[in-house]
Amino acid sequence: MPDKFEPTDPVELTRRLIRCPSVTPEEGGALVVLQEVLEGAGFECYRVDRGKVSNLFARWGRKGSNRSLGFNGHTDVVPVGDEAAWTHPPFSAHLEDGIIWGRGATDMKSGVAAWVAAAVDFVRESPPDGALILAITGDEEAEALDGTRALLDWMAQNGEAMSACIVGEPTSPNHMGEMIKIGRRGSMVAHFTVRGVQGHSAYPHKANNPVHAMAKLMARLVAGELDQGSEHFDASTLQVTAIETGNPATNVIPAQCRANVNIRFNDLHTSDSLSAWLRAQAAIVAKETGAEIDFTTKVSGESFLTPPGDLSALVAGAVKAETGIEPELSTSGGTSDARFVKDHCTVVECGLVGRYMHAVDERVPVEEIAQLKAIYGRIMRDYFA
Repeated sequence: MPDKFEPTDPVELTRRLIRCPSVTPEEGGALVVLQEVLEGAGFECYRVDRGKVSNLFARWGRKGSNRSLGFNGHTDVVPVGDEAAWTHPPFSAHLEDGIIWGRGATDMKSGVAAWVAAAVDFVRESPPDGALILAITGDEEAEALDGTRALLDWMAQNGEAMSACIVGEPTSPNHMGEMIKIGRRGSMVAHFTVRGVQGHSAYPHKANNPVHAMAKLMARLVAGELDQGSEHFDASTLQVTAIETGNPATNVIPAQCRANVNIRFNDLHTSDSLSAWLRAQAAIVAKETGAEIDFTTKVSGESFLTPPGDLSALVAGAVKAETGIEPELSTSGGTSDARFVKDHCTVVECGLVGRYMHAVDERVPVEEIAQLKAIYGRIMRDYFA
């Protein structure tokens, strides 16, 4: 960094991270900023790059400590879209009237900055009997193949471990403290292809219209509910996101039709059980229509739950102490890298308000960053008390 600053100031650290154009998979300098700050506070840092992705592992304290509190976050951001539509340049970190503007301001450079600032304060003021670990990835917003998974692989190979982990994704819909996440729905996409017989639209008896078969299949999939929810999860959902043929002619019955379906599912299902259900529905329609139906699936993550317990109680207590609000223990929203961390240790998500994430004019109030730093600092103190 060209000039020094106080690393316990999460607002300035947020601005420095936003100025790094780290659109996935570009590192953009963000991990360099973090490594310099953490090493200056006595953390051991290791770059864990894999493929085209840059990742950072940092530890303060003894390797192999029985009590190791971890933090997982990311410095990569989604593309800015139409830069002309932004009120301020997306990587300017413009600060005005208590608001920081820029891509990553909410999701989630401010969350990373808040944890790092709290951690530096903590190890300076009351060094814990244990270890603080940070696993920061540059591959959360894309395929997530070489990000947190690469960090966890490296940790297993090098004898590093977290006893518990906080994921710093934005978790509250409207105001600080209203929600933390103790699980996530599973997510999968099914890509369907229906093959019929091409022909002239005036002679449909000589063809087999795959669009009609696809429409029948999609109608079956959306006709009924997958479930009514479970103890900790809302009902699973299925959305048809595309139906297309690539057919520009209005008087030709096409040879094939393709469709995409997105399913967000709770703990009453697995991706395997849902694939079996999709296969059965496709077989019914294929038999009825005489069309050939194939599909493939891509699974982003299975549903998982961290049952309410010591970690969620500790995090909820810290949130309430700093905000006065008793947070809801939720499993709502999309996927996060907690889906990988949960196979390593107990994990809870706690972060900022997510109202502006991924939006044009993404921004964050500085008071929320300061509040999140206070929450994170209390989590650290209470965990090692």
